[in-house]
Amino acid sequence: MDPGNHSSVTEFILAGLTEQPRLQLPLFLLFLGIYVVTVVGNLGMITLIGLSSHLHTPMYYFLINLSFIDLCHSTVITPKMLMNFVTEKIISYPECMTQLYFFLTFAIAECHMLAVMAYDRYVAICNPLLYNITMSYHICLFLTMGVYILGIIGSTVHTGFLLRLLFCKNKVVNHYFCDLFPLLELSCFSNYVNELLVIFLSAFNFLTPALAILTSYVFIISSILHIRSTEGRSKAFSTCSSHISAVAVFYGSAAFMYLQPSSVSSMDQGKVSSVFYSIIVPMLNPLIYSLRNRDVKFALKKIVDSGKCI
Repeated sequence: MDPGNHSSVTEFILAGLTEQPRLQLPLFLLFLGIYVVTVVGNLGMITLIGLSSHLHTPMYYFLINLSFIDLCHSTVITPKMLMNFVTEKIISYPECMTQLYFFLTFAIAECHMLAVMAYDRYVAICNPLLYNITMSYHICLFLTMGVYILGIIGSTVHTGFLLRLLFCKNKVVNHYFCDLFPLLELSCFSNYVNELLVIFLSAFNFLTPALAILTSYVFIISSILHIRSTEGRSKAFSTCSSHISAVAVFYGSAAFMYLQPSSVSSMDQGKVSSVFYSIIVPMLNPLIYSLRNRDVKFALKKIVDSGKCI
């Protein structure tokens, strides 16, 4: 089939979450509320940690970066999604590719940031005496830079291979944003090689951090079980429970969408799972990671009290 026989696609139509008109307004209000909470929660967390000197530790340094990633991750998708509830669901080709690129950048970065945070907890619990040396400023900076670099490299490869494809089928993307598999379905030619590449790279960016997290928690649990004090074990477990919950939600929903061929997965089911890792998780992370934390509550109370005194 000669590519010259096909006109270039200049825009796509996003199918959205639902085609039922009566659900458009309720969904708009729901996701608007979620986005407001996401922005306020993550910006608030960044500001709170920045203003509280006693929170200037590696753990909260990584939390600042996680909040930044979550904020960007949600902002890449949600505003356009909200517009599509009340206007025509049209997105230009350059806008679609740009959305895909930044979505993948922050999604991949979040996977690796979760692994870095698990390593931080491993060092804190298993090697507490060496924590300040192992998690020095330079090492934390190096790990954070590595997270963003991996995100940029992964998204560049994914988007680069997608840009080589010619789209000549139905221009309707069966999703509420420009994602990999829904776009691959619109390709003119066989995209078997591209799907294998997507699965391989997705497996690397999902499974490698997941294995790092799993390995860290094997050692963490082993160390906790050797703690004689019941109070000590409880305190150690409490520092990890929120992280484990967020990892389970993020990786579970993302793996359901990406770690299987598109012919096997249902795009309608994929939409539901992607709502969790692209919209719900960025909203929940400030809560499950930090707002239940005693140090963060103390910092928030201190800032509120100081504001009353002014």
